[in-house]
Amino acid sequence: MSFISYLVNGLSLGSVYAIIALGYTMVYGIAKMLNFAHGDVIMIGAYMALISLTQLGLPVLPAILVAVVVCTVLGVVIERVAYRPLRDASSSLAVLITAIGVSYLLQNTALLIFGANTQSFPSVIKWSGVSLAGGRLNISGVTIVTIAACLVIMIFLTLFVQKSKPGQAMRAVSEDRGAAQLMGINVNGTIAMTFAIGSALAAVAGVLLCSAYPTLDPYTGAMPGIKAFVAAVFGGIGSISGAFIGGLLLGIIEILGRAYISSQMADAIVFAVLIIVLLVKPTGLLGKKIQEKV
Repeated sequence: MSFISYLVNGLSLGSVYAIIALGYTMVYGIAKMLNFAHGDVIMIGAYMALISLTQLGLPVLPAILVAVVVCTVLGVVIERVAYRPLRDASSSLAVLITAIGVSYLLQNTALLIFGANTQSFPSVIKWSGVSLAGGRLNISGVTIVTIAACLVIMIFLTLFVQKSKPGQAMRAVSEDRGAAQLMGINVNGTIAMTFAIGSALAAVAGVLLCSAYPTLDPYTGAMPGIKAFVAAVFGGIGSISGAFIGGLLLGIIEILGRAYISSQMADAIVFAVLIIVLLVKPTGLLGKKIQEKV
């Protein structure tokens, strides 16, 4: 039963990585930008939920809604102020440096406002969970809700991109930005909407992450953000299903590595697996090789 318990915990952690990775992969797939500030948006969302729960006294769902709204607005502002002016820059290095700068800006702003002390995050899921196999396997409510939320988000996002008009506009911008603009698609609005959706998902991921690991500080989103980016690359960055599968596999690998190899080596194992996968399949598990016209 220990292995099954570790597997379930890996799926729970991987679900959080998958939700974060969806934000990375959507922004890259449509805007061809790597938003390395995404992990810090997770932290902002968690702080907004914490303030709403503890200081404003809001119930759980309104508190999560506040976090989602704040992160959505933050994502749009980041895109408009930091990334849009560099969208047509000759070097992608300018966007990368700007993304790192935005990340440090968010971290240090959080340090000034909330301080460096680690704060306890209240549980937003009161359900104790289920007990199986005569009590030998206990699955917490946080674990079940996290996995279920990831599945619902994945299904909704896939349907949104495939079936809705805004989703079709996003795919058109991803395929050819110039041609999409000539066809009357609002490219700026579509990319801003992509950042908004990704940031909203980051808020949800922040609440789920801090519910499972109930501590919060200004650096909470840094490592999960990096690992979610690894998950997006692992699955094939630009692919929604790839981000989902990559996140789940990454969570399982990390938890099993901690349990059976070494808790200190768990992160190294995760990155080693990524290197091996990319050596065998450079575009990731579900990534497609793009033929560039010369």
